[in-house]
Amino acid sequence: MFPLKIGYRTIKTAIGAAAAISIAQFFGLNSFASAGILTILCVKNSKKKSLQAAYTRFIACMIAIAFSFIFFETIAYHPVVIGLLLLVFIPVTVFFKVSEGIVTSSVIILHLFTAKKITLDIVFNEIALIAIGIGVALFVNLYMPSLDAKLKQYQVKIEENFRTILQEMVSYLRTNESRWVGKEIIETARLLDEAKSIAFRDIQNHFLRTEDYYYHYFKTREKQFELIERILPMVTSIDLLVTQRYMIADFLEELSEAIHPGNTAQLHINRLHDLHNQFKEEPLPTSRDEFEARAQLFQLLKEIEQYLLIKKSLKVD
Repeated sequence: MFPLKIGYRTIKTAIGAAAAISIAQFFGLNSFASAGILTILCVKNSKKKSLQAAYTRFIACMIAIAFSFIFFETIAYHPVVIGLLLLVFIPVTVFFKVSEGIVTSSVIILHLFTAKKITLDIVFNEIALIAIGIGVALFVNLYMPSLDAKLKQYQVKIEENFRTILQEMVSYLRTNESRWVGKEIIETARLLDEAKSIAFRDIQNHFLRTEDYYYHYFKTREKQFELIERILPMVTSIDLLVTQRYMIADFLEELSEAIHPGNTAQLHINRLHDLHNQFKEEPLPTSRDEFEARAQLFQLLKEIEQYLLIKKSLKVD
């Protein structure tokens, strides 16, 4: 048997719907239950999405009231007229990019159709229902649980996987052998996708900013991960155990131990340049195989440098 799981959004929706209906009923509004429907439709998983839903539904409802008056009062209160109204109303909401409010507006249209007349009192009743339903939704959505703890968990796990992958490269460069199955590669790709999605949702819970630390962080790691995926085949394609392999292995080991949220990229770039100069001072290769191996290792250094430059440019380790 699966355990029952109730999230924050569910709780807020339930409380908001009950509150909206109670308020509408307290003020003696007709069709007061519709305020609860509006609240349910406007409670989203982020503040920005909730605000957007409220905006589109409010505009769509205002258009629906105007169209209802035009069609019902000038033609007739007949089911066929509802069809004609919708034929015009839906394209208009799409044009004004408020089509998300079509369902809510349809409820308002049916209220006015059922009333068989459109007076100021009826219009004010509908506007009050809309205001209460949307207002309560926005109020309950003011509280959003902090995502920092969850994002930190993703950060820690991704860093652990990066460390493991680099250490496996170190092991192969030193021994030419590996029993690693590469599960961290698949896992890291999944973690990065999930973490970016949550970080983006966190951004949408803040009206006064468009970017934040964690979103930058996971975008940086994603770019670095793409480089790691490119580097891995290069490492495993080098068979000859030349001296430069051990030098790069030592550097990668240092790099794996420095994977953390701080920005130490420049220190490692300087160290990499020193290593590059050491390569130049080494005696020339004595065979074709050694030449090819050292050329591949030289290209590997270039890729590692790009990995570090990503950290430096985005101000994240």
